[in-house]
Amino acid sequence: MKIGIIGAGNIGGNLTRRLTALGHDVSAANSRGPHTLTALAEETGATPATVADVARGAELVVVTVPLKAVPDLPSGFLDEAADAVAVIDTGNYYPRERDGKIAAIEDEGLTESRWTAQQIGHTVIKAFNGTYAQDILDRPRPAGAPDRMALPVAGDDEAAKRVVRGLIDELGFDTVDSGTLDDSWRQQPATPVYGLQAGTEAVTKALAEASPERTADFRA
Repeated sequence: MKIGIIGAGNIGGNLTRRLTALGHDVSAANSRGPHTLTALAEETGATPATVADVARGAELVVVTVPLKAVPDLPSGFLDEAADAVAVIDTGNYYPRERDGKIAAIEDEGLTESRWTAQQIGHTVIKAFNGTYAQDILDRPRPAGAPDRMALPVAGDDEAAKRVVRGLIDELGFDTVDSGTLDDSWRQQPATPVYGLQAGTEAVTKALAEASPERTADFRA
């Protein structure tokens, strides 16, 4: 699959490492420019790109940037992506330590990924937002392994969700469908599933136990 990854931090970097190792054609971009991605490209074989160009021809795009940076993504950066491109959003709202207050999330009650989808003008699949980056490298297991981790996945586009769940399975993890983007509060920060390193049954239980009330630590 042709994949574009926007953001070369811990999650973006480790997804680049795993996806190139699995044989996918990966282009990577960050806010500082392709020249800053030389080491990652040499390590993985990924192609450095600008944010404006990274999605060109891509069947799947991963947006893994701080939430406050989402509105700064270039307008139309998905215009030249493949038809029916699936877009993964790994983002989380951290108002106190990074993002400042986003009123649409905090006051109007939009889920974080619904807000991101509105900002970029394309629906997204919420995944990897509560996953430790190192687990992407260290915790893959074959299907059926008793210690295989499960990751929650939310989204409105069922076809895109199937693509993303299939890719996560290929990476070595099970998935649990956590519903639509309006349901994706169940996997936002401070919920029981956030950071949970467990299998399908425990993840399903944690999603069911979530509260939509945002905790004080995640309000500005």
